[in-house]
Amino acid sequence: MDVLDRAERYLLHHGRLIDRLRFQALFRGGPREPVLHALHAYQNPDGGFGHALEPDLRGAGSQPESVEVALWILDELDAFGSPMVAAACDYLASVTTPDGGVPWVLPSVRETPRAPWWQTDDDPPGALVPTAPIAGLLHKHGVAHPWLAGATAFCWSRLADLKEPGTYEAMAALTFLTYVPDRERALAEFDRLRDVLLGTVTYDLDAPGHVHHPLDFAPRPSPLPLFPQDILDTHLDALLAAQSPDGGWGPNWTMWTPLVEHEWGGYITVQRLQTLHAYGRLGDLS
Repeated sequence: MDVLDRAERYLLHHGRLIDRLRFQALFRGGPREPVLHALHAYQNPDGGFGHALEPDLRGAGSQPESVEVALWILDELDAFGSPMVAAACDYLASVTTPDGGVPWVLPSVRETPRAPWWQTDDDPPGALVPTAPIAGLLHKHGVAHPWLAGATAFCWSRLADLKEPGTYEAMAALTFLTYVPDRERALAEFDRLRDVLLGTVTYDLDAPGHVHHPLDFAPRPSPLPLFPQDILDTHLDALLAAQSPDGGWGPNWTMWTPLVEHEWGGYITVQRLQTLHAYGRLGDLS
Protein backbone atom coordinates (compact mmCIF):
# COMPACT_ATOMS: atom_id res chain seq x y z
CA MET A 1 0.00 0.00 0.00
CA ASP A 2 1.55 3.32 -1.05
CA VAL A 3 1.72 6.67 0.77
CA LEU A 4 -1.55 7.97 -0.67
CA ASP A 5 -3.49 4.77 -0.06
CA ARG A 6 -2.38 4.67 3.55
CA ALA A 7 -3.24 8.35 4.03
CA GLU A 8 -6.66 7.80 2.49
CA ARG A 9 -7.29 4.93 4.89
CA TYR A 10 -6.34 7.17 7.82
CA LEU A 11 -8.68 9.91 6.65
CA LEU A 12 -11.56 7.49 6.15
CA HIS A 13 -11.10 6.23 9.70
CA HIS A 14 -10.43 9.52 11.44
CA GLY A 15 -10.68 12.63 9.25
CA ARG A 16 -13.31 15.33 9.25
CA LEU A 17 -15.53 15.54 6.17
CA ILE A 18 -13.77 18.67 4.93
CA ASP A 19 -10.37 16.97 5.10
CA ARG A 20 -11.61 13.84 3.35
CA LEU A 21 -13.01 16.04 0.60
CA ARG A 22 -9.74 18.01 0.37
CA PHE A 23 -7.88 14.75 -0.14
CA GLN A 24 -10.25 13.64 -2.88
CA ALA A 25 -10.01 16.97 -4.70
CA LEU A 26 -6.23 17.23 -4.48
CA PHE A 27 -5.13 13.63 -4.94
CA ARG A 28 -7.95 11.58 -6.46
CA GLY A 29 -9.25 13.90 -9.16
CA GLY A 30 -12.40 14.76 -7.23
CA PRO A 31 -14.30 18.03 -7.69
CA ARG A 32 -13.49 21.03 -5.55
CA GLU A 33 -17.12 22.14 -5.17
CA PRO A 34 -17.86 19.75 -2.27
CA VAL A 35 -14.85 21.18 -0.40
CA LEU A 36 -16.18 24.69 -0.92
CA HIS A 37 -19.63 23.67 0.29
CA ALA A 38 -18.10 22.08 3.39
CA LEU A 39 -15.94 25.15 4.04
CA HIS A 40 -18.93 27.46 3.65
CA ALA A 41 -20.62 25.65 6.54
CA TYR A 42 -17.89 27.01 8.82
CA GLN A 43 -18.50 30.63 7.72
CA ASN A 44 -20.69 32.85 9.86
CA PRO A 45 -23.13 35.56 8.72
CA ASP A 46 -20.51 38.18 9.68
CA GLY A 47 -18.13 36.70 7.07
CA GLY A 48 -15.70 35.22 9.58
CA PHE A 49 -15.12 31.55 10.27
CA GLY A 50 -15.65 29.51 13.41
CA HIS A 51 -17.20 26.18 14.42
CA ALA A 52 -13.77 24.60 15.10
CA LEU A 53 -12.43 25.01 11.59
CA GLU A 54 -9.27 25.72 13.61
CA PRO A 55 -9.71 22.69 15.86
CA ASP A 56 -8.34 24.31 19.02
CA LEU A 57 -10.98 27.04 18.82
CA ARG A 58 -14.16 25.09 19.54
CA GLY A 59 -16.66 27.95 19.58
CA ALA A 60 -19.07 28.85 16.80
CA GLY A 61 -18.07 32.51 16.72
CA SER A 62 -15.67 34.06 14.24
CA GLN A 63 -11.98 34.51 14.98
CA PRO A 64 -9.23 35.99 12.76
CA GLU A 65 -7.09 32.85 12.95
CA SER A 66 -9.95 30.77 11.58
CA VAL A 67 -10.02 33.07 8.55
CA GLU A 68 -6.38 32.19 7.91
CA VAL A 69 -7.19 28.46 8.01
CA ALA A 70 -10.03 29.01 5.54
CA LEU A 71 -7.80 30.96 3.16
CA TRP A 72 -5.15 28.22 3.14
CA ILE A 73 -7.85 25.77 2.07
CA LEU A 74 -9.05 28.14 -0.66
CA ASP A 75 -5.43 28.60 -1.72
CA GLU A 76 -4.84 24.89 -2.23
CA LEU A 77 -7.96 24.75 -4.39
CA ASP A 78 -7.09 27.98 -6.28
CA ALA A 79 -10.59 29.13 -5.33
CA PHE A 80 -10.11 32.76 -4.34
CA GLY A 81 -12.91 33.69 -6.73
CA SER A 82 -15.31 32.32 -4.13
CA PRO A 83 -17.67 34.86 -2.52
CA MET A 84 -16.39 33.58 0.80
CA VAL A 85 -13.22 35.65 0.30
CA ALA A 86 -14.87 39.06 0.03
CA ALA A 87 -17.13 38.23 2.97
CA ALA A 88 -14.10 37.22 5.03
CA CYS A 89 -12.35 40.49 4.16
CA ASP A 90 -15.42 42.42 5.28
CA TYR A 91 -15.26 40.55 8.57
CA LEU A 92 -11.55 41.34 8.98
CA ALA A 93 -12.27 45.02 8.40
CA SER A 94 -14.83 44.88 11.22
CA VAL A 95 -12.28 43.58 13.75
CA THR A 96 -9.19 45.50 12.60
CA THR A 97 -7.43 47.57 15.24
CA PRO A 98 -6.38 51.21 14.71
CA ASP A 99 -2.86 50.05 13.78
CA GLY A 100 -4.23 48.23 10.72
CA GLY A 101 -3.80 44.62 11.84
CA VAL A 102 -6.16 42.05 13.25
CA PRO A 103 -5.57 40.54 16.71
CA TRP A 104 -4.29 37.02 17.22
CA VAL A 105 -7.52 36.22 19.04
CA LEU A 106 -10.52 38.27 20.15
CA PRO A 107 -11.80 38.52 23.73
CA SER A 108 -14.97 36.67 22.69
CA VAL A 109 -12.85 33.49 22.82
CA ARG A 110 -13.26 33.54 26.61
CA GLU A 111 -16.90 32.55 26.23
CA THR A 112 -16.09 29.30 24.40
CA PRO A 113 -14.17 26.07 24.93
CA ARG A 114 -10.66 26.44 23.53
CA ALA A 115 -7.08 25.32 24.02
CA PRO A 116 -5.46 26.95 27.07
CA TRP A 117 -3.03 29.03 24.98
CA TRP A 118 -5.84 31.01 23.36
CA GLN A 119 -5.72 33.92 25.81
CA THR A 120 -5.95 37.65 25.19
CA ASP A 121 -6.18 41.06 26.77
CA ASP A 122 -9.41 43.03 26.84
CA ASP A 123 -8.25 45.23 23.98
CA PRO A 124 -5.74 43.19 21.95
CA PRO A 125 -3.54 44.91 19.37
CA GLY A 126 -3.04 43.84 15.79
CA ALA A 127 -0.58 40.97 15.34
CA LEU A 128 1.54 39.54 12.55
CA VAL A 129 -0.23 36.25 13.27
CA PRO A 130 -2.59 36.07 11.45
CA THR A 131 -2.50 39.45 9.65
CA ALA A 132 0.67 38.69 7.64
CA PRO A 133 -0.30 35.30 6.15
CA ILE A 134 -3.82 36.51 5.41
CA ALA A 135 -2.45 39.58 3.60
CA GLY A 136 0.11 37.44 1.81
CA LEU A 137 -2.48 35.00 0.49
CA LEU A 138 -4.77 37.81 -0.64
CA HIS A 139 -1.87 39.36 -2.54
CA LYS A 140 -0.94 35.99 -4.05
CA HIS A 141 -4.39 35.70 -5.59
CA GLY A 142 -4.76 39.32 -6.63
CA VAL A 143 -7.65 40.10 -4.32
CA ALA A 144 -8.74 43.74 -4.35
CA HIS A 145 -10.37 44.78 -1.07
CA PRO A 146 -10.05 47.99 0.97
CA TRP A 147 -8.85 46.05 4.02
CA LEU A 148 -5.67 44.87 2.31
CA ALA A 149 -3.86 48.22 1.96
CA GLY A 150 -3.97 48.97 5.68
CA ALA A 151 -3.04 45.41 6.58
CA THR A 152 -0.07 45.53 4.21
CA ALA A 153 1.17 48.78 5.75
CA PHE A 154 0.77 47.22 9.18
CA CYS A 155 2.89 44.21 8.17
CA TRP A 156 5.69 46.39 6.77
CA SER A 157 5.70 48.41 9.98
CA ARG A 158 5.85 45.35 12.22
CA LEU A 159 8.61 43.79 10.15
CA ALA A 160 10.66 46.96 10.47
CA ASP A 161 10.60 46.57 14.26
CA LEU A 162 10.91 42.77 14.41
CA LYS A 163 13.70 41.71 16.76
CA GLU A 164 13.08 38.31 18.35
CA PRO A 165 10.09 36.68 16.63
CA GLY A 166 8.49 33.50 17.79
CA THR A 167 8.25 30.62 15.34
CA TYR A 168 4.73 31.46 14.25
CA GLU A 169 5.63 35.11 13.74
CA ALA A 170 8.57 34.05 11.60
CA MET A 171 6.43 31.78 9.41
CA ALA A 172 3.80 34.51 9.11
CA ALA A 173 6.43 37.03 8.03
CA LEU A 174 7.78 34.64 5.40
CA THR A 175 4.33 34.11 3.90
CA PHE A 176 3.88 37.85 3.60
CA LEU A 177 7.34 38.38 2.10
CA THR A 178 6.78 35.55 -0.37
CA TYR A 179 3.64 37.04 -1.91
CA VAL A 180 3.55 40.80 -1.34
CA PRO A 181 3.77 42.52 -4.76
CA ASP A 182 6.65 44.89 -3.93
CA ARG A 183 9.32 42.28 -4.65
CA GLU A 184 12.32 44.58 -4.34
CA ARG A 185 11.27 45.66 -0.87
CA ALA A 186 10.33 42.10 0.11
CA LEU A 187 13.71 40.69 -0.91
CA ALA A 188 15.53 43.48 0.90
CA GLU A 189 13.56 42.80 4.07
CA PHE A 190 14.17 39.08 3.75
CA ASP A 191 17.90 39.66 3.39
CA ARG A 192 17.86 41.87 6.48
CA LEU A 193 15.74 39.49 8.57
CA ARG A 194 16.87 36.12 7.24
CA ASP A 195 18.97 35.11 10.24
CA VAL A 196 16.33 36.31 12.68
CA LEU A 197 13.49 34.49 10.93
CA LEU A 198 15.33 31.25 10.25
CA GLY A 199 16.82 31.30 13.71
CA THR A 200 13.52 29.87 14.91
CA VAL A 201 13.89 26.70 12.79
CA THR A 202 14.65 23.35 14.43
CA TYR A 203 16.96 21.18 12.31
CA ASP A 204 17.29 18.28 14.73
CA LEU A 205 14.98 15.55 13.43
CA ASP A 206 14.74 14.00 16.87
CA ALA A 207 13.96 17.18 18.79
CA PRO A 208 10.98 16.59 21.09
CA GLY A 209 8.00 18.82 21.69
CA HIS A 210 6.31 21.52 19.65
CA VAL A 211 9.13 22.35 17.27
CA HIS A 212 9.09 23.47 13.63
CA HIS A 213 11.37 22.00 10.99
CA PRO A 214 12.44 23.42 7.61
CA LEU A 215 9.43 21.99 5.77
CA ASP A 216 7.10 23.87 8.10
CA PHE A 217 8.74 27.06 6.82
CA ALA A 218 8.96 25.85 3.22
CA PRO A 219 6.02 23.47 2.68
CA ARG A 220 6.49 24.00 -1.05
CA PRO A 221 9.44 25.29 -3.08
CA SER A 222 9.87 28.95 -2.21
CA PRO A 223 11.05 31.89 -4.32
CA LEU A 224 12.97 32.99 -1.22
CA PRO A 225 16.36 31.35 -0.60
CA LEU A 226 15.36 29.57 2.60
CA PHE A 227 17.22 26.25 2.78
CA PRO A 228 19.82 24.39 0.70
CA GLN A 229 18.58 21.34 -1.20
CA ASP A 230 20.43 18.84 0.98
CA ILE A 231 18.58 20.11 4.06
CA LEU A 232 15.26 19.85 2.25
CA ASP A 233 16.04 16.35 1.02
CA THR A 234 16.95 15.16 4.50
CA HIS A 235 13.70 16.46 5.93
CA LEU A 236 11.62 15.14 3.02
CA ASP A 237 13.07 11.68 3.66
CA ALA A 238 12.17 12.07 7.32
CA LEU A 239 8.67 13.26 6.49
CA LEU A 240 8.00 10.16 4.41
CA ALA A 241 9.34 7.98 7.19
CA ALA A 242 7.16 9.74 9.77
CA GLN A 243 3.88 8.55 8.25
CA SER A 244 2.27 6.61 11.08
CA PRO A 245 1.28 2.93 10.81
CA ASP A 246 -2.36 4.02 10.47
CA GLY A 247 -1.44 6.28 7.53
CA GLY A 248 -1.53 9.80 8.95
CA TRP A 249 0.70 12.52 10.29
CA GLY A 250 -0.20 14.04 13.62
CA PRO A 251 0.40 17.21 15.62
CA ASN A 252 3.37 17.59 17.96
CA TRP A 253 1.74 19.93 20.47
CA THR A 254 -0.46 19.30 23.50
CA MET A 255 -3.75 17.58 22.80
CA TRP A 256 -5.91 19.25 25.40
CA THR A 257 -9.05 17.28 24.54
CA PRO A 258 -9.10 13.89 22.77
CA LEU A 259 -11.15 14.92 19.75
CA VAL A 260 -8.62 17.41 18.42
CA GLU A 261 -5.90 14.81 17.86
CA HIS A 262 -7.63 13.39 14.79
CA GLU A 263 -9.21 16.68 13.71
CA TRP A 264 -5.70 18.10 13.50
CA GLY A 265 -4.40 14.80 12.16
CA GLY A 266 -6.66 14.91 9.12
CA TYR A 267 -5.83 18.54 8.37
CA ILE A 268 -2.09 17.98 8.80
CA THR A 269 -2.10 14.76 6.79
CA VAL A 270 -3.46 16.58 3.74
CA GLN A 271 -0.87 19.32 4.30
CA ARG A 272 1.99 16.82 4.47
CA LEU A 273 0.85 15.12 1.29
CA GLN A 274 0.81 18.48 -0.49
CA THR A 275 4.38 19.12 0.65
CA LEU A 276 5.55 15.73 -0.59
CA HIS A 277 3.80 16.31 -3.90
CA ALA A 278 5.22 19.83 -4.29
CA TYR A 279 8.75 18.44 -3.95
CA GLY A 280 8.11 15.53 -6.32
CA ARG A 281 8.04 12.81 -3.69
CA LEU A 282 4.65 11.28 -4.62
CA GLY A 283 5.39 10.51 -8.27
CA ASP A 284 2.96 11.10 -11.11
CA LEU A 285 -0.60 11.54 -9.78
CA SER A 286 -2.26 11.72 -13.19
